[in-house]
Amino acid sequence: MLKFPASQRLKSSKQIEALFAQGKTAKAFPLLMRFMPAENAVHKAAFAVSKRNFKKAVDRNRVKRLMREAYRLEKNNIDTTSARYLMLFVYTGKNLPTLIELRLSMAKLLKQLE
Repeated sequence: MLKFPASQRLKSSKQIEALFAQGKTAKAFPLLMRFMPAENAVHKAAFAVSKRNFKKAVDRNRVKRLMREAYRLEKNNIDTTSARYLMLFVYTGKNLPTLIELRLSMAKLLKQLE
């Protein structure tokens, strides 16, 4: 099922702080992923883009939208695993990406969770 409902979005500031404090890191340029096992029965994901690299909010929002779409299309790879994760994806590149390159990076990152 290729949906990304609100129940799968990581929004809790406590969980995000725990992710930075205790989470592990994986990289696949231009994405960086912080992740840790979750207690709940569903994967949760959040997306971030640096204001330093993209001054215009329009550009930051576009990159986040593309990252969400890449995750939505590639998350089937991790739905088969029994463990559930909290994930934060950070875009580290300096240029506007294409959906294809984000999907390739996302697939590499999600494969590391298996």
